[in-house]
Amino acid sequence: QVQLVESGGGLVQAGGSLRLSCAASTRTFRSYNMGWFRQTPGKEREFVAAIGWSGSSTYYADSVKGRFTISRDNTKNTLYLQMGSLEPEDTAVYYCAARSMAKNWAPQGREYDYWGSGTQVTVSS
Repeated sequence: QVQLVESGGGLVQAGGSLRLSCAASTRTFRSYNMGWFRQTPGKEREFVAAIGWSGSSTYYADSVKGRFTISRDNTKNTLYLQMGSLEPEDTAVYYCAARSMAKNWAPQGREYDYWGSGTQVTVSS
């Protein structure tokens, strides 16, 4: 069982930046592909970004490409999402997710093995 705990959310003005973190409670963090998703009330959870186990492969939703950067530090068992040029439309609860590298992985899909409980990001106009 892997526990994922997000942090770094908050209230920010449009155009501002935030960095989200996701701490994983496992010493085998490097064996998981990771993703960030977000959800607003009444909408389905949507893909934001994903990163392969080694950090060499990254994937982004078109809506965040060029503004957000996903990264990971396997020595600290932590996933990051650097968010810039934030827009009110980025307001959502952000979740991190983990998928074992031993399994098939569709970065933008929702078939992940573990999910965090989320952190709220609110962007004011």
